[in-house]
Amino acid sequence: MRKSHPVRRAVLATAATVSGIVLLLSLKPGSDPGSADAAGGAVPPAAAQSPQGGARAIGDGTVTGDAAQTQYGAVQVRLTVNDGRITKAEAVQAPKGGQSDQITANAVPKLNQAAVAAQSADIDSVSGATYTSTGYKKSLQSALDKAAKAAGAGQGGGGDAQARTVTGDAAQTQYGAVQVRITVAGGKITKAEAVQAPKGGQSDQITANAVPKLNQAAVAAQNADLDAVSGATYTSTGYKKSLQSALDKAKAEAPPASSGASKAPEASDGAGSAGASGSGGSGAGSGKQQGGGGAKTLKNGTFTGDAEKTEYGTVQVRITVTGGKISRAEAVQAPKGGRSDQVTNLSVPRLNKAAVEAGSADIDAVSGATYTSAGYTKSLQSALDQAGG
Repeated sequence: MRKSHPVRRAVLATAATVSGIVLLLSLKPGSDPGSADAAGGAVPPAAAQSPQGGARAIGDGTVTGDAAQTQYGAVQVRLTVNDGRITKAEAVQAPKGGQSDQITANAVPKLNQAAVAAQSADIDSVSGATYTSTGYKKSLQSALDKAAKAAGAGQGGGGDAQARTVTGDAAQTQYGAVQVRITVAGGKITKAEAVQAPKGGQSDQITANAVPKLNQAAVAAQNADLDAVSGATYTSTGYKKSLQSALDKAKAEAPPASSGASKAPEASDGAGSAGASGSGGSGAGSGKQQGGGGAKTLKNGTFTGDAEKTEYGTVQVRITVTGGKISRAEAVQAPKGGRSDQVTNLSVPRLNKAAVEAGSADIDAVSGATYTSAGYTKSLQSALDQAGG
């Protein structure tokens, strides 16, 4: 038998030794008992059970944050809290229409999950949804503040910080009953919904078209002074009657306590002043609270109101005062682009004329231009305030 060469034997021995070491290392158990969880991204139990920072307790129940206006629409967050922890987060308002639908559908579920995971408003924005994320975090923080206030006040002592639900009387119409339920938080309507509405045959289509618009308008107006939806006169009239009933109940049931927390939404005395048909006209004598009815003499000059964000764009009003009265009103900013051009061209001249005639911001909304009208009225009131009205 031929003997192996000494050099060859040394190489083979070295290779065998290295292989053995590698094998031993691969079979060595992990020394850190938590390494498997860490690798899988599991949250340590202690971290999962306390809100970020752990500074404030939050009261149990459902609480809705303030609506945060963004460039593409309002965002409003509702939280469900159990045992001092957020167990559910949801956006009751979010931008919609056009590309916003896709962005909202992608971003909101992620933000909801992040809120529950973080137990705070310190969450990352969703890529491609910067405005929605910013609005979401603002409303979320508002909800957390209200929940913390409720917790501090003790059981049952949170005033109107937490959301309350009030259902109006059913209003009978020619095609069926309409009944409205509102959610009130912080003295504001945060949600409106029709728990009854006409149905069957053509009524199904009319209800599906009209009710969402009426719900949005109720939250935007914060009263029952809404325009009727075109083609849904009876449903609109019934909706406004039931909404007014809900507002009256909310006002009567508001906690008598403290400053601001006891405020219920203002129930408009002129709930039907816009008319069942939605026709406009001057509302100078309708008893609304804005504008002061022209009782004060204004300073002469030109005054530009604050820019008011609406769901479809900014509205800003400039007035000219001569002889203590509004001699001219004009919108220096108004929604534009797409259908907004047509709505603006129709509504702004009417609003300008109504402002001059009323001498105040106590003017009716133009039918079909609820958001523009609301923004116009707010900016007009801001200009009047500057003029001393």
